[in-house]
Amino acid sequence: MMRRTGMLLLAAWLPAAAVWAEETSAPAAASSAAAAASAADDTEADEPTVNPRDPYESLNRKVFEFNDKLDENVLKPVAETYQKVVPGMVRTGVSNVLGNLGDVWSAVNQLLQGKPGQAGEMTMRVITNTFFGIGGLFDQATELGLERHSEDFGQTLGRWGVPPGPYIVLPLLGASTARDTIATPVDLYASMDTQLVSGTYATVGVSVLKVVNTRANLLGASQLLDEVALDRYSFLRDAYLARRRSQVYDGNPPDDDENP
Repeated sequence: MMRRTGMLLLAAWLPAAAVWAEETSAPAAASSAAAAASAADDTEADEPTVNPRDPYESLNRKVFEFNDKLDENVLKPVAETYQKVVPGMVRTGVSNVLGNLGDVWSAVNQLLQGKPGQAGEMTMRVITNTFFGIGGLFDQATELGLERHSEDFGQTLGRWGVPPGPYIVLPLLGASTARDTIATPVDLYASMDTQLVSGTYATVGVSVLKVVNTRANLLGASQLLDEVALDRYSFLRDAYLARRRSQVYDGNPPDDDENP
C-alpha cells in the first residue's frame, strides 16, 4: 500500500530533529516533536480514507464511468426503443421465459447449498411453468403460490464459507466482488439458455436479448437513481454489497458476521 504523506513528513523531519535536539534543551525539543506529530496527524486526517471493502476504488470508478457512458450511449437507447416498439405482453412473456430458464440453475444452487426443500419447490415451479405456462411464457407457478427464489453460484460459494473479497467493477458486467467474479463464468456456462441454444450467433442473440430486456425493466429504477443519488458509484456499491450479503443468508445475515 502507498505510504501516507504524514508518515513521509515525519520520517523526513526526524534526522533534523535529532541534530537540533543536541543543540537545544530537552523541553524545547519535546515541544517541537509534539508540534511535528500534530502536523503529521492533521495531514493524515486530510487524506481520503480507504474503504476496506473497496481498496481498488480509483480503478473501479474509471471502469464505472466507462460502463456508464456505454449504457448512456448504447444500452439505454436500445432498451427504450425495445420498450416502445415491443408490446408489454410480449416483453412480459420474454421475461417469464428467461426467468423460467434461470429457475433451473437456481434449483441446482439451492441443492448445492443444502436446501433440498427450496430446491424441490423451485423444481416444481419450473415443471409448472414449463407444462402449464407454455414453456414458461406464462408464470402460472406464482399464481399457485410457488414464489421465485433466485440463487447463483456466487451465493453458493458464500454459503460454503468463501469470503466476498474486495468490491470489483467489471467492464460491461458491472458491480461484483472477487467471489462473484470467480462464480460468473460458472453461472454463464451453466445457465439453461446457454445450454439449450447452440451456435455462436444464436448464443449471442439470446445474450443480447437478456441484457436488453433486463435493462428495459430497470429504466424506471435508473431514472429514480439519477434523481436521488449524490454519488451514484458509492450508492450502487453499498447497495450491491448489502444486497449480496442478504442474499447469501436468505435475508437473515448474522449480526456478528463482518463479511458483506
